[in-house]
Amino acid sequence: MGMKTKIALGAVVGIVVIGAVSANAGDSDTGSADKGASASADRQPGGAKDAGAAAGADAGEGKEKGKEKAEKKASQAEQFKAFVEENGTAQEKEAVSHVTKVQGADEQNDILDTADVYTDFTGGIMGEGTGPAKLIASAFADWKQSENGLVTVYDADGELLGNGQF
Repeated sequence: MGMKTKIALGAVVGIVVIGAVSANAGDSDTGSADKGASASADRQPGGAKDAGAAAGADAGEGKEKGKEKAEKKASQAEQFKAFVEENGTAQEKEAVSHVTKVQGADEQNDILDTADVYTDFTGGIMGEGTGPAKLIASAFADWKQSENGLVTVYDADGELLGNGQF
């Protein structure tokens, strides 16, 4: 193969890869986690007719539906904290109490899932948050499962504290 052919072939492959990545990323919401959680809750079917169905159902079913709706409206950080509060160890509960924001936990495709967890720790990788970051990553792996997921924990300044697979 000539040099011009190799360059042309490389350009075509590059364009195909960029097209495939942009096609897969076109439907994702790049806004904040809170906006995405509330937008997905607003898109849920029903509304007023679900309230009527819950009123006509027995009290146990109505409470379960209300709990499911509350979980969908809660931010990802609130959902994560609630999970750890129910299922975590004392050390995990203490570490997760420092979580301020979670992004990327709601949409998974099992190809390359990434999630970011932000905390109020300071000092980066040399600060006091490194140990709890491992606990947070472990608790996240208990909360969400993926074939190929990576959770990254950041401090208050956006510096890396740790990461783990989920």
